[in-house]
Order: sequence, then C-alpha cells, then structure tokens
Amino acid sequence: MANTSTRTLRLLSLLQTHRYWPGAELAGRLGVSVRTLRRDVDRLRELGYPVEAQRGADGGYQLAAGAVLPPLVIDDEEAVALAVGLQAAASGAVEGIAESSVRVLAKVAQVMPARLRRRVEALRAMTVPADWGGPGGAPGAPGTGIDADVLTAVALACRDGEGLRFSYTAADGRRGDRHVEPLRLVCLGRRWYLVAYDLARHDWRIFRVDRIEAPHGTGAAFRPRELPADDAAAFVRTRLREQPRPHRIDVLVDAGAAAVRERIGRWSTVEETGPGRCRVRMTADSLEWPIMALGSLRADFRVLGPPELLGELRAWGVRFGRAGRAAGTETGDGTETGAGPVSE
Repeated sequence: MANTSTRTLRLLSLLQTHRYWPGAELAGRLGVSVRTLRRDVDRLRELGYPVEAQRGADGGYQLAAGAVLPPLVIDDEEAVALAVGLQAAASGAVEGIAESSVRVLAKVAQVMPARLRRRVEALRAMTVPADWGGPGGAPGAPGTGIDADVLTAVALACRDGEGLRFSYTAADGRRGDRHVEPLRLVCLGRRWYLVAYDLARHDWRIFRVDRIEAPHGTGAAFRPRELPADDAAAFVRTRLREQPRPHRIDVLVDAGAAAVRERIGRWSTVEETGPGRCRVRMTADSLEWPIMALGSLRADFRVLGPPELLGELRAWGVRFGRAGRAAGTETGDGTETGAGPVSE
C-alpha cells in the first residue's frame, strides 16, 4: 500500500482508542507534520469517519462519541496488502511491534466490508509466519510478486477444508494441473508456500504460491491428514533444505567470525581461520543472494569457489562502476551530481 494509505489506517487505529489526542502528540505518533496530520484527518472525514477537531494552541482530535464507524473503504488488493504487511510484522520481524500489529489487524478487519473481512481473516488465520531458525538454509533469488486473488483463494480453501485444483509451474519449467487438500500457507523469507496433500502423488508437497495459477475449490470437503512434521513451517524448512542447490559458495572473509555470524550466520556456515579472518560456506539456487550477503559484510573477501561466482561478481562490479561514474558527471548547469561521503 502507499505510505498515505498506511498512515491513514494507523491514524484510524489511534483514534479508535476513543481518547482525545492533542494535535502535536498525534502528529508525533505518526511521524508527520501537523499540516500533514490535518490532511489525513480530512481524508478520513471524506471516507465518512466522524473526526472532531478542537482548534487553538492546545487543539486536537477525537472520534465523535457514540459514532458508528462506516466500512473501511479499500479495495481487494489493498486489503490483502494490509493483511500481508501486518502478518509479517506480527511474526516478529521488527522488534517490539508484533503484539500491536495483531491488534491493529483485528481492529481494521472489523470495519472492513464483510466480503473483504472474510478474505483477510482467512489469510490471517491460515498463514504460518516462519524464519529459517538457524544456519543451513538460505534464501534463494528475490521473491516474485503474488496475485492477491490467488493468495486469498488458497487461504479460503485452507480455512474451509475444501479440495483445491490449480495449474502449477514446477522449478524445471514444466506445467501441470494439481489436485490437493490444502492445509496451511507459510510465509518464509520473501516467498509464500502452500503446504498440501497431493492427491495424485499420494504425498505431502509444498508449492510456491507465485507459481500457482487459476486456483479454484472443488466443493469437496475433507478431513485434514496428519502432517509428518511439528507444524507447517517446520515442514517447509525441511523440504527446502532437502532440495538440491546448484551453487556451493566458499569464500575467505577478512572479518571476525562472530561479526560475520551476526550478519549472515542464519544462512551460512562460518568457520574462524585466524584473527580477524573466517571461512564462509553456503548453498544457493542462484548467485544473487550470496553476492548481496557478502556485500553486506562490508569487508574484503576472496572467492575459493565456484568459478561462476567470480564472473558474476565482475559483472556486478562493472555495473556498480558505471553507476559510480555516472553519479560524478556534471549536470547542464555545471554543478556536480556526485554525493559526498555516506554516513554509516
């Protein structure tokens, strides 16, 4: 969602506490100026929310006493974006806001139109947030965009215990039709996975949601089978770690092992080789992630393998070099566009 829409929802959540908010304090909570706050309040009024204002040096805002809030005016994609964003925050990715994110999602869902509320609540109830839970697993390439209709259709089938059919593109590019009993959605890293029992293969499978097309319920209800794992998140992590990854990264880093583990230890094995030096090994299904991870260390390193990583690093170096030179060229008025030193 756009920053303005997200901020408006946050403003609505604060006003729903039914207390009087001094304007300066409310603006501070939202991280905006008093003028921007007035515009956001006007936007809520346009949507039908009865916000009362008290003017003057000690002026502020509150919702009208006893007012009935109208349905939240957002479209389907915005509703799903809201649920996904707050679900991610509730997973603890940002320290200190997990509990408040759950409260906000529950409050906002209450004022959504019934049709949207059903989709959002299904997505919230059927999604298991997860992290890698330690070294050994590594993210792959950056996640692909997911169709909001696909995501919510799968979530509804999970919640209703309804058989699901869809077209699926496998990792090798082959496409086929799948008939499954869906169990849960798992949000891991930058990707979403469906955990389901494949009725044609008679086994549990994980499916990347961005590779699912045209999901539709079969109308047939089923009794959930027992998953061979503690939970859906653990099942996804195990299956992903079992999948072969074509790239085995091996580098020497001029940095202490403790510092390297703190940054990328969840996705790699770090071995101290001497004072201020360590060896890093990881596996990946693409070279983009290892390059970004190594770059985040802000330390010199030497590649031991594979050779194709060296080629990819050279290509990245050429692109970054061009960007650096372009930033230092002169503009038409003779001024420099290059920036000064960047603070850490």
